[in-house]
Amino acid sequence: MDKYQHIREAAFDANLELPKLNLVIFTFGNVSAADRDLGVFAIKPSGVPYVELTPAKMVIVDFDGNIVDGLLRPSSDTKTHAVLYKHWDIGGICHTHSTYATSWAQAQRDIPIYGTTHADHLTVDVPCAKPMDDSAIKGDYEYETGFQIINCLQERKLDHKDVEMILVGNHAPFTWGKSAEKAVYNSAVLESIAQMALLTQQINPDSKTMKESLINKHFERKHGPGSYYGQ
Repeated sequence: MDKYQHIREAAFDANLELPKLNLVIFTFGNVSAADRDLGVFAIKPSGVPYVELTPAKMVIVDFDGNIVDGLLRPSSDTKTHAVLYKHWDIGGICHTHSTYATSWAQAQRDIPIYGTTHADHLTVDVPCAKPMDDSAIKGDYEYETGFQIINCLQERKLDHKDVEMILVGNHAPFTWGKSAEKAVYNSAVLESIAQMALLTQQINPDSKTMKESLINKHFERKHGPGSYYGQ
């Protein structure tokens, strides 16, 4: 029995959600699913259309970015995933070039916390990591992208367990979570937040961010010790 089958299937299922949720076109995105006990993750093969994917085509990679099992080349973003898995206790990562979130990334702007949809998921603006410097670009680019993400959160004193999404300046969004399924969920939420924030600014360029009391109320009712959202 294939000891990696469970993460191959999790990565396969999660990747198929991207086109269904209109988060990707062509092959512009990838999701990975990790098994932390085995120290590996399964990730989409590079450049393979979503309609051609199967669980068996998912590539198994360790947290140093080395291919462990698989016949195809893994995603070109594999080293970024590996860095995040190595430094954070997470189970899934999603990277897309979804239209609205990527537009904010290209504008090198954080997404302001304007409304309760945003506050249901995090209590701060969605951070945008500053563009990578030339030395990192010329080096191991995808590997450095992982540290670009990590360093941004550290500089802002944000915890990856609280903020499960980021924009990489001039690039696109990355999201993560306890599973590949949660990472994809966060990508869909991020895209919706990004679209609503853009429309908010177009309707009223002088829009203000939410007051702290309302932010905390909405976050705590869903995630706090006394949460009461859902069944």
